[in-house]
Amino acid sequence: MLFFSKKPAPSGPVEYLVAGLGNPGSKYENTRHNAGFLALDRIAEKAGVAVDRLKFKGLTAAAQVGGKQVLLLKPSTFMNLSGQSVQEALAFYKLPPSRAIILFDDISLEPGRMRIRAKGSDGGHNGMKNIIYLTGRDDIPRVKIGVGKKPNPQWDLADWVLSRFTEAERKALDPVLDNAAEAVALMVQGKLQEAQNRFNS
Repeated sequence: MLFFSKKPAPSGPVEYLVAGLGNPGSKYENTRHNAGFLALDRIAEKAGVAVDRLKFKGLTAAAQVGGKQVLLLKPSTFMNLSGQSVQEALAFYKLPPSRAIILFDDISLEPGRMRIRAKGSDGGHNGMKNIIYLTGRDDIPRVKIGVGKKPNPQWDLADWVLSRFTEAERKALDPVLDNAAEAVALMVQGKLQEAQNRFNS
């Protein structure tokens, strides 16, 4: 909680973009693919802001996180076109992709686990794939939130990531959302390695 200020956000320039990936609409609420939205909502809650301002093909809020002025962003483009929203926001604030932090779901990690990376490939994630494609860069810090792998190989991957968490999984996910918020607060302070040491599992 030390990292968040609930005072009115100062009007200084945006220093970081923090984007949580997911699909808009009630149909997709609390699905595995929306773990990024859930994490962004937790950051907004801790910062005392509502992510409800329509901008950059998404919903946004200005917030103070880790003593920095950040823009919180939930793209409304649907997952596969997340890059349109992220790229538009980066261009508007003249921020390099390395000043973005992307939160998204990862099927290779179990619920209750998360992994922070400074850069890397899209790992088969369509939202991240589109962001890397449109920015032309892969040195984009990211926080990957475990949502579990398919229960059996016959399951269609799209059906799996669009399924909802079980009650037990949701319980395991909850502390991870807090950890993701704390990690982002460290990352915007330039303490990515400290965040990795504390929260990578």
